[in-house]
Order: sequence, then C-alpha cells, then structure tokens
Amino acid sequence: MADLKYYDVILKPIITEKSMAAMGEKKYTFLVHTDATKSQVKEAVEKMFAGTKVKSVNTMNLDGKKKRRGMVTGKTAQTKKAIVQLTAESADIEIFEGL
Repeated sequence: MADLKYYDVILKPIITEKSMAAMGEKKYTFLVHTDATKSQVKEAVEKMFAGTKVKSVNTMNLDGKKKRRGMVTGKTAQTKKAIVQLTAESADIEIFEGL
C-alpha cells in the first residue's frame, strides 16, 4: 500500500446534479486516490477544510470505461469516489459555496 499524505488523498470534487442535491444534507462527493482508505479520507477532509467534522465516509471503486478508436480498443483508468457526510454542527466546505 502506498504511503499517502493527507494532501494526496483528495484529487478533486465531483460536481453533478446528484452531488449538488446531496449538499443540502451536508454530503460532499470527491474523487480520491485509488489506494485511500475511509479513515485516510476522513483525516484529509478534516485537515484540508478548517472547521469540518466528518460523521461518515462511503467509498466506491469505479471501473474504467471501454473505449475504442478505430480498431484499437482500450480502457480508461479505474477511479475511486468518496461521499463524505459531515456532522450537523460542522462548518460547510468552502469550495462548494456559491455553486
């Protein structure tokens, strides 16, 4: 397993209609490193965003899509997605403000 620092765990936020609707329930969706565990994701969110307190983390592994270009076939990279539930008294995550 890779030695991941907290700033290497979260790659980018995922902005979709479904994830935006979940923000009302203080659920935020991130694309995370494929080797990251739930406890590493929790630690990374609490350290990167001041005032946040994580209640739970749900992760899912997403397989790469099959792509074809002419006769050549291939597959995109596997990814991992994490849905982070914050506690009721936790501060909101700033990067999602105003969206």
